[in-house]
Amino acid sequence: MSTRRKLVMALGAGAFVAPFGAFAQQQNKVWRIGYIDAGSRQSLVNSGRYAALIDGLREHGYVEGKNFVLEARYADGNANRLRGFAQELVSQKVDLILALGAVETPAAKQATSTIPIVVINTTDPVGNGFATSLARPGGNITGMSSGADETVAKLVELLIVAVPKLKRIAVISNPANIVHGPLLSRIQIAASQTGILVMPLSVRTPEEIERGFITMARENMDAAIVLIDPFLFQQRDQIAALALKHKLPSINPRSQFVDAGGLMSYGADYNDNYRHAAMFVDKIFKGAKPGEIPFEQPTRYYLVINRKTANALGVKISGELLTRADKVIE
Repeated sequence: MSTRRKLVMALGAGAFVAPFGAFAQQQNKVWRIGYIDAGSRQSLVNSGRYAALIDGLREHGYVEGKNFVLEARYADGNANRLRGFAQELVSQKVDLILALGAVETPAAKQATSTIPIVVINTTDPVGNGFATSLARPGGNITGMSSGADETVAKLVELLIVAVPKLKRIAVISNPANIVHGPLLSRIQIAASQTGILVMPLSVRTPEEIERGFITMARENMDAAIVLIDPFLFQQRDQIAALALKHKLPSINPRSQFVDAGGLMSYGADYNDNYRHAAMFVDKIFKGAKPGEIPFEQPTRYYLVINRKTANALGVKISGELLTRADKVIE
């Protein structure tokens, strides 16, 4: 074999050795994924969101305990703990932080400008200061938008159809959630167009939820809108039970509220966001910059109705709503 040919073969072999070595090193790495949630671990597991996240990661080749570990922190309804959790994850040098939504993301954003942050569900990434634009977020944050700012007025419309004599709506929100103010304003605008009175009701604890329903009954509210929030999601069983006790039709963007006994829900599939978050994680771990990965918005929204709850409330669900429903719980 000529000297020249040996040299060419050696150079060719070398060209493959380095990338293969880097690939093998990447394959052998155990990634550390941080996760912060203002709710509870029990809520994450019981709702199926944890399974959806793990399944999504597995579909992209990430197996918990094998090539990634999940460093999860749960505030159990106390949003004041989130900042410390975010700082703790940064000090542990996690490779990426998954932030549930608009309550958790500011804490993560304040803690780091370099570690990638993937937001699982937020209403207005640009308006909340998480991104420069949806198409090109910039910085270290990307993820998914809930589309709630565009669909929240639909909750009013659906209640009007379900409760024809609707005159007064209570809106249950968490003052710790930065997106609830703008969402409440959109509800008030939609309600005012049909002469419906809106009563805002801020709650931070289970006790305040209990007292809030007593207030709604005293003020003769005809229905309630429950805004999406980690704490309120965690308390969905309590909220559904109290709504039934006080004969209040309720609606929320998440179908899990209907599973718990709420009357209706209209919104994107929450669990799909968790499954889809794995795609963002995979892209970033393979070298993509979060600031160059567009925020994604839902492509479909689902109407779910609990007919059993409707019967208990004495609400007659029209054929129009039943036809529009994607799922009816009998």
